[in-house]
Parts: sequence; structure tokens; C-alpha cells
Amino acid sequence: MFILKIGGSILTNKDSKESEVDTESLKRIALEIKSSLDNSPKELIIVHGAGSFGHPPAKKYKIGEKFDESEYPQKRIGFCETQNAVKKLNMYICEAFIDVGLPVVAIPASSFMTATNKRITSGNLDAFKRYLDKGFIPVIYGDVVLDDELEICVISGDQLIQYLAMNLNPDKVILGTDVDGVYNKNPKTHDDAIFFEKFTSLKDLDTFEGTTNVDVTGGMVGKIKELLYLADLGIESKIINAEVENNIYKVLENEEVKGTVISRGN
Repeated sequence: MFILKIGGSILTNKDSKESEVDTESLKRIALEIKSSLDNSPKELIIVHGAGSFGHPPAKKYKIGEKFDESEYPQKRIGFCETQNAVKKLNMYICEAFIDVGLPVVAIPASSFMTATNKRITSGNLDAFKRYLDKGFIPVIYGDVVLDDELEICVISGDQLIQYLAMNLNPDKVILGTDVDGVYNKNPKTHDDAIFFEKFTSLKDLDTFEGTTNVDVTGGMVGKIKELLYLADLGIESKIINAEVENNIYKVLENEEVKGTVISRGN
């Protein structure tokens, strides 16, 4: 079983004021996944980010921050706008995958998960297991959910990966981002950025300045923290550049791809 996360920055223009799908990247990724599954059958779960669709309304309405009861009506609207936005992106993604012959089925986190203080605390995964058994590819994405302490909150795709991996024990977790892996600073703006072939400890964050914009889901630091938790359970992850042609195909085929491995030990 593989869990593949495709970052919102790959699928959309995340910094755009408009919700835009990168149709070219989406089609290429769909074809790479299809080629891998045709070459070697495997169970696959796809997680995708919210990108330019979900982040603007979540930020506008400050979803996940404490609020007074008088603000609840507006917060509910913000919840609905955010949920609807990420659902639209998921529809575009699923359509592209179906077009190339991938049997994907959307399973929104907001439909069955709840959280406590921004951490997933419940979510029955029987549906995932049944769809996998029938040969489907479940697709889940960053979403808004009910929160026992904060009423509502954002659940990132990275946290979904952790929850799914903890409960389904995949053979490999792969994160496709817009950089080659983890650097101590943004490699797009710093020529002296140092690349990490392997990340094993939070201590490595001492000189870490991040590689992407910090957003409502935590950016690269958030990804690393979620994946190090999985590493403690013996589940290895790899962060790769999904913008590089054939990288997703290669990593699904266990071929060599530049990236950062997240694991414990030497």
C-alpha cells in the first residue's frame, strides 16, 4: 500500500487570488500514476492539498482560532465556504484521474472525521479499507472539520497522512511538493540553501528557515513533524519534487528519485 500526497502548490497557483487549477501538471501526474499502476498493481490512497482553493477562505475567516459566540454565524459561513472550495478542487482532480482510467472515489474528511484542538480524534476508516479491497483509489484532501474544543478547524493533508498511516500501516508514504525535498531555507530564493538527504530529528530544525510560505496548515515544518511521528512507528516517508516529470512514476516503482527521506536512526 502506498499513500501519495500531492501538494496544493503542484495542483494550483497557491498564491493566486483566484482559484486556478494547473491542468497541465494535473494531467501529467494522473498519467504517471496510471502508468505505475498498469506496470505493477498496488493499493493506493491519494491525499491532496487545498492550494489556492481552500487557503484563502480559511485564512479570511480565521478557521481554527477561538471566537466569541456572537461570531458563530459568520464562522459557520466561513466553514461552508472553505468546505465548498476544497470540494471543487477535489472534483477537478477526480475528473482528471477518471479521464485517464483511474478508479478514484472521493472521501471528504469533513464527512466522517472530527478533531480536538486541531488534532484528528475520530474517523472510522472502514470505508477506505472496503474501497481498497474492491480495487478503488480513495482520495481525501485538506478540509475543515468539527472540533470539540474550537468548534471548527482546518485539518491539513499532512495530518491526514499521519492519521491514515497510523491506522492503515502503508509500505511507503510519499509527499510530492514543489521542491526536491527538505532544505534549511527556501532554495528558490537562497542559492546557499542546504539540502537534507535524510531527516531524522527535530533537532535538525535548529537552523531551519523553511522552504515554502507558512500557511494555515503549517508549511514544510508541519510536514516534517507529522512524518517524524510516523518514523517513530517505523513508517518511512519521502518528500520529492512532483514538478519534475516522471518523479511520481519512479517513486511509485521504487526507482531512485532525489528527495528527503524522513526516518529515525542512522
